[in-house]
Amino acid sequence: MRTRHGLHVLSVYEGFFSGGARILHSDVVLGLQEGGQHHRVLSVHGEVLREATRQPMEDDACYRSLTTAGVEVTSLGRTFGLPGASAVDSARYSGPELAATARAMAGADVVLALKEQPLGLLNQGGLPRRPVIVCLHRSDPENQGAALSELKAAIADGRVVACVCCAESSRAAYEAAGIPPELLHVIPNGVDLLRFRPDAVRRARLRSELGIPDSAPVVVFAARYDTMKNVPLFLRAAHAWLRREPGGHVLMCGAGMTGAQPGLHADIEAAFGDDTERLTPRLHRLGVRRDMETVYAAADVVALTSAWGEAAPLCLIEGMMCGAVPVATDVGDSAAIVAGHGFVTPPDADAIATAWSDAAEARAGLATVLARSRERFSRTRMIASYAALIDRVHAEAIRPALPERPLPEPH
Repeated sequence: MRTRHGLHVLSVYEGFFSGGARILHSDVVLGLQEGGQHHRVLSVHGEVLREATRQPMEDDACYRSLTTAGVEVTSLGRTFGLPGASAVDSARYSGPELAATARAMAGADVVLALKEQPLGLLNQGGLPRRPVIVCLHRSDPENQGAALSELKAAIADGRVVACVCCAESSRAAYEAAGIPPELLHVIPNGVDLLRFRPDAVRRARLRSELGIPDSAPVVVFAARYDTMKNVPLFLRAAHAWLRREPGGHVLMCGAGMTGAQPGLHADIEAAFGDDTERLTPRLHRLGVRRDMETVYAAADVVALTSAWGEAAPLCLIEGMMCGAVPVATDVGDSAAIVAGHGFVTPPDADAIATAWSDAAEARAGLATVLARSRERFSRTRMIASYAALIDRVHAEAIRPALPERPLPEPH
C-alpha cells in the first residue's frame, strides 16, 4: 500500500441521480482531489429512471464536474426503472461485475461508500480487503430496506472501519439502530462559499427570465418528488401563501418537479382546488437545475417540509448562504441549522405559510446574521475533516501489528 501522501481513494455510488447526498459527496471528492489525494468513482448503475426523470450518468452534473476535474468515473452498467430493462437481483452480481469491482478496489488504499446501499456489492466474497468508510446522509436507518443489515454485516466482517454522519441526528439514529458508537464520526455538511453567496445580478436575471418583479416575495422548494419530502404539505402551504400574498411566487426544483410527473399534477389539483387555474401561474415547476446558486439567490425564503429521513438538508445550507431565510419542519438537524437564522414550523400548512411571510419580511434584517454564519457552513472545514479521517483510517490499516511478547520460560 502507498503512504498517506497521495492516497488512492475509491468512492462507490449506487448511481448518479439527483439528490443532495450525491451532490455533497461529489463535492467532497473534488475537494480531496484538490488537496492531493487521488480519487476514482465506481457507480453500480449507469442510468436510472426516478421521479419520472430519466437520468443517464453522463448527463448528471456531478458526473460532469468530477470528470472535468480529472476524476475517473466508471460504471457496472446496470440500469434501474427503465422500460424494458431486464430485472436484475440487486443482491446478486455477475462475474464480470465482480471482476470490474475488484479491479477498481485493487488500486485503492481506502474505499468510501456513498450511503450504505453499495455495501451489497462490497460485501461480496472474493473482493480485495480495503478499509471502508460509509458516508451516512439520513436519519432513518430502519427505513432503508436491507441496507442496515448490509452495514452491520460489513462491520462484523471488519470491512467497515468508520462511518461519517453528516448530522448529529444521523449519529444518534444509527447508534440506536445498533451501530457501535466508536465507529460514528460527525462531519457536518458544508458548501462552496464562493459559489453559494448573495448575488444581485443572478437574482435579477432569473427573476426577469421567469417574469417575477424585483420586489415580489419568492419561496424556493428544492427537493425531488419523494414521499419523505411531503410535497402535498408544501403545496397546501403554497396555496395558502399565494392566496394571502398576491404578488408572491413559488419555485419548485428537483427531479420530478415538472409537468411530466403525474403525481405532482394530481397533488397540485388536490391542494389548489378551484384556485388551480388562478394561482398556479405563480407556481413555477423548474425540474432539475444545474444553477441552484442562481435559484437560491433569486429567492427570499428556502422551504423544507419533509416528514422524516432528513439529516442535514443541503438545500437549507445552500439557500441560507445565498441570502434566503430558511423555514423548515423539525426533522433531522434542521432545527439546529435554522436556529437563529430562520423559522421552524409544525407540519401545518397555515403555520408554514405564515412563517414564509414572516421570513420574507425578516430577510433584510437577517442578512448580517446569515453572513456571520458562513464559516460554520464552509466546504473547506468539511473537506479537512474528511481528509483527516481518511488519513487516520489508512494509517491504522498499514500499522504493523505489535510483536507478541514471548512466553515466560518455565522454571
